[in-house]
Amino acid sequence: MDTNAYAADQATRGLLRFLTCGSVDDGKSTLIGRLLYDSQLIMEDQLSSLEKDSRKHGTTGEEIDLALLVDGLEAERQQGITIDVAYRFFNTPRRSFIVADTPGHEQYTRNMATGASNSDLAIILIDARKGVLTQTKRHSFICSLLGIRNIVVAVNKIDLVGFSQDVFDRIVGDYLTFATSLGFHSIVPVPISARYGDNVTTRSGNMPWYRGTTLVNYLETVDAEAEAVDRPFRFSVQWVNRPNLDFRGFSGTIGSGRIAVGDQVVVAASGKTSRVARIVTADGDLPGAGAGDAVTLTLADEIDIARGDLLCPPSQRPAVADQFAAHILWMDEEAMLPGRQYLMRIGNLWTPCSVTSIKHRIDVNTLEHQAARSIELNGIAFCNLSTAKPVPFDPYEENRSTGAFILVDRFTNRTAAAGMIAFPLRRATNIHHESNLVDKQARAALTGQKPAVLWFTGLSGSGKSTIAKLVELELNRAGRLTYILDGDNVRHGLNNDLGFTDTDRVENIRRIGEVAKLFVDAGVIVLCSFISPFRAERQMVRELVEQGEFLEIFIDTPIEECIRRDPKGLYAKAKSGAIPNFTGIDSPYEPPTAPEITLTTVGTSPEALAQDLLRQLRERGHSA
Repeated sequence: MDTNAYAADQATRGLLRFLTCGSVDDGKSTLIGRLLYDSQLIMEDQLSSLEKDSRKHGTTGEEIDLALLVDGLEAERQQGITIDVAYRFFNTPRRSFIVADTPGHEQYTRNMATGASNSDLAIILIDARKGVLTQTKRHSFICSLLGIRNIVVAVNKIDLVGFSQDVFDRIVGDYLTFATSLGFHSIVPVPISARYGDNVTTRSGNMPWYRGTTLVNYLETVDAEAEAVDRPFRFSVQWVNRPNLDFRGFSGTIGSGRIAVGDQVVVAASGKTSRVARIVTADGDLPGAGAGDAVTLTLADEIDIARGDLLCPPSQRPAVADQFAAHILWMDEEAMLPGRQYLMRIGNLWTPCSVTSIKHRIDVNTLEHQAARSIELNGIAFCNLSTAKPVPFDPYEENRSTGAFILVDRFTNRTAAAGMIAFPLRRATNIHHESNLVDKQARAALTGQKPAVLWFTGLSGSGKSTIAKLVELELNRAGRLTYILDGDNVRHGLNNDLGFTDTDRVENIRRIGEVAKLFVDAGVIVLCSFISPFRAERQMVRELVEQGEFLEIFIDTPIEECIRRDPKGLYAKAKSGAIPNFTGIDSPYEPPTAPEITLTTVGTSPEALAQDLLRQLRERGHSA
């Protein structure tokens, strides 16, 4: 076989990336197996193995179960479902294809979104016996959000309803009624039997009433390839390549558009400009390159560029903002809470990010906009977000490569959400950071102390406030300038509008963190006594101040002891249901994993613990 001729032939065919999606057991894996089988891409030994596996795992009696070609995991075969995203390659004389088989179960919606994010077309499978289901609608809406504009509605298992035209027409009518507002450019309905091949690669004689295209013929001819080359040039720097003093290049993959040697480029965030001197690849320099090419660019000028920076044409710049609106698909089992800080990855740039408000949640059944205070697993919402620094982006509907992002949980490193940016939020341009003539060091020098946040965390009744008050008293006697922020006191004023839901607790600590930061800037030792049940918010406060200025002090008291003490009678009320969302009873507490100081209260007195803490503070230079 002439491999060079084969490669050239593949390049001229054109490539279509598509996914199959829909509800559970609609026949997605069977359809892909049918496509592979009819394309004659199954070797004899693989076919023999498939026959054997069909007898062991199959669901089609004595016949070959084509779904097993895709359901490669043992767990999938045993359960008869798809769990992970399975990618398969096949070709016809007219085109090459990469197809993603995505799970139908709701709990694997995140996997389906992964497959959709790289696809140009979607085949929505619908079981002819069941019609349009909730997951059919969910997957269709996600396809719309992720920029897929060409849809095939494959009404599968048509053989099980007697090849009925009435059933087909009813299902197509129901789907078109739902999908009217989703913005698809084309919706092509096809009645098929993936198991027997009706209307998949060849026209079925069982449905003389259907005069439309076969599925494969449509896939071969549809004009759905990504138009990334026609969009403005976007290049996210993945790596600053400097092997020696004579070479400095910027490596990455071109997200969209084209670039040529001599073209002028600008760093989107900083506005610094230069010209492309070379386009370097492993196979030598190129005069130009386009979307999808992995290259290293060298520039004519020495300008400051780092990983995550976005290069673009000076005349076609993206937006650069630290606040924007976006659709969020939540993928984590732990609900999203407004105000909680996550890590955002957009392109190759990482930055802290939080959802500042949920504008509305979207009901996938009706597409109705609903009020919401959090987003649960597989929920979809339209939100406002804020980042720690301005980031460059395009609206997702204009450019998928620069309008998409993910949110990552800071502690577990799980991907928490996928996001699609809609538009930047314009802030007042007359608001700036003002520099003062007197800085933190000058203020602290007046008292000769090292400013800090002493963050006391623990369950209600653990002794946080008692110990904090004793420590402040001793610091005051030693001539230190201090202030206590206590959970109860701030709720009488600053935070009197907040309740005790998880969302309100996050906002409570966010505000206190900002106030504590101001006290540190004033040169004060601020003692913060708060249950602060979530690690994410304590970490957020830590990152507001300089390294070494935040000391997490864990008042370690078992809940049984806190209940025994119950100085305010709160546990008794919580157990009776009088106080909902009470930490330790029906709301979680996440103990610190690596606090600077741990004080175990059982078997000792608050006075002794205060003295122990003062000793440790002296060792750290925070007191006399």
